[in-house]
Amino acid sequence: MDLTNCQTASVTERDFDVDRFLARALTARLATTRPGVRPVWFLWEDGRFWILVGPWNRIVLDVTADPNVALVVDTCDLTTGECLQVVVRGRGELVPFDHDRGARMMERYVGPDHSAWDPRFRRYLTDEPEARWLLVIPTSLVARDLSFVASGSN
Repeated sequence: MDLTNCQTASVTERDFDVDRFLARALTARLATTRPGVRPVWFLWEDGRFWILVGPWNRIVLDVTADPNVALVVDTCDLTTGECLQVVVRGRGELVPFDHDRGARMMERYVGPDHSAWDPRFRRYLTDEPEARWLLVIPTSLVARDLSFVASGSN
C-alpha cells in the first residue's frame, strides 16, 4: 500500500494487511458534506478507491458541490472476533467510466461468470453512458485491527 500522499497512515492495535483487506468484496460507507451516508461497492487499486456513480444517486451532485468525502470499510464478525476497520478522508474526483475497471469491480462482487450476472450489472460490460467513477485518493487513512477472542472459541 503506497500512502506517500497521505497525511496520516497508521495501523494500531495489531498489524493487518490493508491491501488484502480492501481486496475483499466488502461494502463501504461513503459520506459527503451533505448529510447522509451511502453504502457503496468499490474497487481498491493503486492506493485509490474507485466507486461507480451516476444519475441513480446524489453522489455526483454532492461531489460536484464539494469534493470532500469520507469512507469507512469495516468488519465485525462476532463468531470469529475479526474486527477490522479502514477510515479514509479524501477528495473525490469524477472521472469517465471505463469498462475494464467496471468488469473487475463487478467480478469481485458477483463472480467471474458474466452470463450469470443480473442484467443491471451486465450493462457495465458494454455501453453505459451515464456511469462515471468517483475516484477517491486518500489524504488520510487510518487502519485498525480491533479483533478480539470470540466467546466460546477457547
